Amino acid sequence: MQQPAVPELAHTHTRPIHWVATATAVAGVVALSSVLQPNPATAAQEAGPQTKKDPAVTAPPDPSHVHFPIECGPAKAIVAKKVTGDLDQDGRPETVAVVHCDTAMGTPPDGVYVLTRSADTGTPRVVATLINPKDRRTVTDFALRDGAVLATVLGYSTTDVPSCCPDVKDDAKWRWKNGTFVRSTPAGSHTV
Repeated sequence: MQQPAVPELAHTHTRPIHWVATATAVAGVVALSSVLQPNPATAAQEAGPQTKKDPAVTAPPDPSHVHFPIECGPAKAIVAKKVTGDLDQDGRPETVAVVHCDTAMGTPPDGVYVLTRSADTGTPRVVATLINPKDRRTVTDFALRDGAVLATVLGYSTTDVPSCCPDVKDDAKWRWKNGTFVRSTPAGSHTV
């Protein structure tokens, strides 16, 4: 009978003590690695592709891609005016749009809507109605200043006033406060 070229080595047979020693060594390495951490980086880092903000989320919402809660019958809703800015100071711009029905005759009432982008999909959506078209108001001047939406609003003192001739003129101001848009009337508002 032929003898193996290499004699059987005692350390090639595992015993329970070997497994205990291996487990202890691995646990020691894991514990040591959690204690020994690198120092925090102090140098300014250049923005790489992984740190750039998604333009679909940081761009102002486009009102042409939104279904507005306005009833126009066979006519379509059009955006007459819009302004953009960060109204709630979250780092993402909102769009405020003045919308009315595209009719051939008369002055259709306006709706004023605040749009934002969904945080998860980036899809623009209506999050607030500042003026409901059912209130029969028309917006003339419209701007965004110092985080507030400003508008000059024409309306009617009673339902007997014909749609052609608004007899009330108000200056309105909306500002984001405590999770909602709060309307105030700046000094100098008056009735026509």
